[in-house]
Amino acid sequence: MSELARHDAVDRLEELVERVEDERMPVPVREIWAYGDVTLGVDPVERLDVYLTKDVLVGEDDPDADEAFRDSHGIAGVGKSVRADWARAYPDSLRANTNGHAAPEKCLAAHLLEEAEPIHLEVCNASFEDNVTQRLRGARMREDYTQLLDPRGACLWVDGTRSDEAFRKLRESELALPTLSAALEMLGMDDDEAGEAAREVHAWRESQEGVTVRGDVV
Repeated sequence: MSELARHDAVDRLEELVERVEDERMPVPVREIWAYGDVTLGVDPVERLDVYLTKDVLVGEDDPDADEAFRDSHGIAGVGKSVRADWARAYPDSLRANTNGHAAPEKCLAAHLLEEAEPIHLEVCNASFEDNVTQRLRGARMREDYTQLLDPRGACLWVDGTRSDEAFRKLRESELALPTLSAALEMLGMDDDEAGEAAREVHAWRESQEGVTVRGDVV
């Protein structure tokens, strides 16, 4: 699957919101945003960009689960970084980082997405708007603009409340948003830097296939 018709992309976003509302997630999810191309009214949508704000688990420590999943899956941290009851219900969606520790962002992607879907998932403990600023600062310091978070976003769901208006505007292509370079200029980049950053972000997107996921902590 290389792209999504616009109506299919918005349908997929609605399905994701419904699943977060109705199903147990590996970690608590507080916000869901769509950003990038799907907010611009393009058709088809080459890649669907989704942002989830998660909460850190509190009081979920389960030493029995940690030991059990170390033995069965070779993955540590179940009951600490992801919910133990979720891991027991969806063991096939349990994923780890390179250190062998349960990775919330990878677990969310495995639970919600199919491998071949042209979807990029960002997961962070900070809200979308706060992380846009943080990632911009970090990308400029490292001179790696592929780490930028495209600021052109639409909030779909917050703490159990869905934005029907946001979905309507997505379906009817009513969101009035600038080009990526113009959006980056609004955040403080000069014209040349914003143009270079936008080109690097677009090139990075074009090089991706299937589901991609990135976790971030602010």
